[in-house]
Amino acid sequence: MARILAIDDDGAICATVSLILERAGHQIVAAQDGRRGLKLLEANRFDLLLIDIFMPEMDGLETIRVLRKSKPDLPIIVMSGSTIEGTKMPDYLSFATKLGAIESLRKPFKPAALVEMVDRCLAHRAKD
Repeated sequence: MARILAIDDDGAICATVSLILERAGHQIVAAQDGRRGLKLLEANRFDLLLIDIFMPEMDGLETIRVLRKSKPDLPIIVMSGSTIEGTKMPDYLSFATKLGAIESLRKPFKPAALVEMVDRCLAHRAKD
């Protein structure tokens, strides 16, 4: 069982992620924005972070940048549902992996894809 922090301003996404990963045997703590998430990360031990990119207060990219200074080895999965077909919108999921996220997940996602990605990240961390 892993302790996982999920940071997303959408309560429905936090509830969905929590339900899926708790059924897979993990303990989930949720935060609504990057600032709250960083406070939880300072005060608690987590094995993995799932984080949305677009949030109020402090977005996911800024949160990852700040977090990497104090917890460089924490596995991060970044999530985003923001894409606009036919536009030249930047690929924020790629930006996040350059900042230190090791996996990216586009919303909406299938429960099995989330569980598989979490398992892969946790297995990768166990090797280190």
